Amino acid sequence: MTSPIHVTSEIGKLKTVMLHRPGREIENITPDYMERLLFDDIPYLPIAQEEHDFFAQTLRDQGIEVLYFEKLAAEALASDDVRKEFLNRMIAESGYVAGATHDALYDYLYQMTPQEMVDKIIEGVRGTDIDIAQPDLQSVSENTDWPFLMDPMPNAYFTRDPQASIGDGISINKMTFPARQRESLITEYIINHHPRFAGQVEVWRDRNHESHIEGGDELVLSDHVLAIGVSQRTTADAIEDIARNLFKDSNYDTVIAISIPHNHAMMHLDTVFTMINHDQFTVHPAILDDKGEVDNWVLHPGKDGEITIEHHTDIKAVLKQALNKPEIDLIPTGNGDPIVAPREQWNDGSNTLAIAPGEVVTYNRNYVSNALLKEHGILVHEVRSSELSRGRGGPRCMSCPIVREDL
Repeated sequence: MTSPIHVTSEIGKLKTVMLHRPGREIENITPDYMERLLFDDIPYLPIAQEEHDFFAQTLRDQGIEVLYFEKLAAEALASDDVRKEFLNRMIAESGYVAGATHDALYDYLYQMTPQEMVDKIIEGVRGTDIDIAQPDLQSVSENTDWPFLMDPMPNAYFTRDPQASIGDGISINKMTFPARQRESLITEYIINHHPRFAGQVEVWRDRNHESHIEGGDELVLSDHVLAIGVSQRTTADAIEDIARNLFKDSNYDTVIAISIPHNHAMMHLDTVFTMINHDQFTVHPAILDDKGEVDNWVLHPGKDGEITIEHHTDIKAVLKQALNKPEIDLIPTGNGDPIVAPREQWNDGSNTLAIAPGEVVTYNRNYVSNALLKEHGILVHEVRSSELSRGRGGPRCMSCPIVREDL
């Protein structure tokens, strides 16, 4: 059986990708709710949609098939029984296991078409959207200053994070913050019930865990090597867990766990480190010490299902050995300038999406980093970014590869 998911590198020619076009969920962000919803600013939706359409068309122009998260979700919920089960789980994960609010939300959403329902769940359900005939204690006593019965999902356009394609399988991720955790429930239903994927995809790690991992930290360096960030959003025990599963059931025999600062600006490994060619990577200088080194641990399968762990600091040496390359070219964000580098990293100058070896998509606003990439022989496709960048994610964050060609 050929899996509909096949990703054995960060740089193999991209064939199929999953995106989410920003929708009305963006307009449910206000200054008072930004922190809870993990935003620092409020994108202007019409321009954000124009920019996202430009991004999607840039990919199509390179022969890449573009799938949409929200459309796959609606198609996965075509069966009435599946839709009912999904609704009950989504409402429960929104805080209502039973009671008047649960029932009112269920009735309100169930009468919609699958596409309308998915779009509304992502948009968020306000308290004013529905009438609760006989309110229960939960509905009158909780969230009295919060306008939503179901929170919006404005981070959904960062499709990289709820899941990660690895080899012929996928990790469906338990995400760190409540604002994003329900996104991967949608992924679960796509993988389990969409005819394109159902029964054909190995799940390396599901979302039913206490420990957290997110796709922005999961980099597929080759057909047997992963790099995973130890970050604000991904815990060390989750890395060890997925490594154990991969070592047991796949061709993967090496996981490089890279420690990065645990803060919002560098929330995932791919905000500070991405692979763009066989031997070239972007890197934000702030994750490296004065010697150009960073704490990392190399995991390999040991005896009887155990894992061996080796501590290193010379990341170039580790990458050279793992990828069997004579040299590694680390290209600094903002050319390493103490002002330009953090400014461009804040606007995702390190968050490059490779669509083929030595060919990437970047935000146009990071002109210093883009010029440096070109000097290093990289073909750069620049996309518009004034509004999309307000969400603190770049082209890699906004895309989940489904199929890449092997190297």
